[in-house]
Amino acid sequence: MQMGYGLNRGMLKLYSVILTLFIASLLSANGTLDFDLIKKGQENNNTLLVIGGIQGDEPGGFISASLLATHYEITEGSLWIVPNLNFYSIIKRSRGPYGDMNRKFAYLSKSDPEYDTIQRIKSYIQSDKVKLIVNLHDGSGFYRKNYEDKDHSPYKWGQCSIIDQKTIKIDKYSNLKEISSQVVEHVNANLLRDEDRYHTHNTKTREGDKEMEKTLTYFAINNSKAAFGNEASKNLPTHERAYYHLLALEKYMDIVGIKYKRNFKLTPNGIYHAINDDIYISLYDGKIKLPLSQIRDSLKYFPIKKDAEVEFKASNPLLHIVKRGNIYTIHYGNRQLAKLKADYQEYDKPNNVVTLEVDGKLKEVMFGSIIDVEKSFLVKDANDYRINVIGFTNKSKIETNIKIKKTQIAKRFSVDKKGYVYRIEYYLGKKFAGMVLVKFKN
Repeated sequence: MQMGYGLNRGMLKLYSVILTLFIASLLSANGTLDFDLIKKGQENNNTLLVIGGIQGDEPGGFISASLLATHYEITEGSLWIVPNLNFYSIIKRSRGPYGDMNRKFAYLSKSDPEYDTIQRIKSYIQSDKVKLIVNLHDGSGFYRKNYEDKDHSPYKWGQCSIIDQKTIKIDKYSNLKEISSQVVEHVNANLLRDEDRYHTHNTKTREGDKEMEKTLTYFAINNSKAAFGNEASKNLPTHERAYYHLLALEKYMDIVGIKYKRNFKLTPNGIYHAINDDIYISLYDGKIKLPLSQIRDSLKYFPIKKDAEVEFKASNPLLHIVKRGNIYTIHYGNRQLAKLKADYQEYDKPNNVVTLEVDGKLKEVMFGSIIDVEKSFLVKDANDYRINVIGFTNKSKIETNIKIKKTQIAKRFSVDKKGYVYRIEYYLGKKFAGMVLVKFKN
């Protein structure tokens, strides 16, 4: 993958979807991760189902689906989104650890590790509410109807709208070729460069394409659903792939009558910032909140609850934590963000308000807060808490009622790579009570 990705700064309060995820030690018994179904808008019998992440090495597709889930408000119509269908594959950066999931829709043995996943997504495809389905992919090169060169030919899959056949006998959206042509026309009216031009690619699956007969879209066709693949080129950087996917998706939403608002500009630069700005996880009912966009590769002595599962809330459905020994690795899609080296602790239950003096002004804050500091902060005594400002050294070992500046904290202990964000940890006796982050002005 050619870039990192994240969420727009300040948009977390607007998200209608906050997902609770669990560490990878809670993988299902067959060694897979469950996917999310996110419903937006007003559910009806004219639902658009968008699927990303069927193959974990195609980030343009699953990032686009994630942006649709987190950055779009649906004001009219019904939209279902699966941003992480093959979640384990995404984390593994693999096309498919158990084989290509997009070849498992014709027949699949019950012994296959992904059998339950396939059955579940089939049930959503077959739902009476769903009328049109778009499966997002990143394909190699640039599809052309006639051979031009090795990167521009009928054997390449990038930059095209996929249909299995021209028409289907259903009441709505029966003319697949016509719908695909509308999408292609819309994308081509907004190209970044002429080479990126879209085309309709009819695989003519029913005429004997044995591989395509095994795919998700052909399964949908055989269940009387209009279904399309959308391919962006792997030759493009990830944010440009997402640009083309979202152009296509907005046209599909228009076709099915979905109205929406998005909180970023649909430009490569707007998308780049939408997928690279701040993202967060909150652990243990909000006792700890971590901003992830600039997080260090490794955080040592991180308080993890002893002998317990690590449950957290995430701002994005592509966030997950993988546990190996005492190392907890935070993943965002198929990018590894940081490793938390566990300092196992007993946890105090209450999530209290504590008092800081920030730049001379008193502030009452909850555990899990991130506090902006211009020059200095001071931690007030409260509730018999023992305070540990990570990276600050004081001869008396008491760290309350002391005005602390950024220059007094060792930069290597910062949460972020730039050295602006630091941890204040609160303990009650031997139990960890909570954490507050201070963020110094750049």
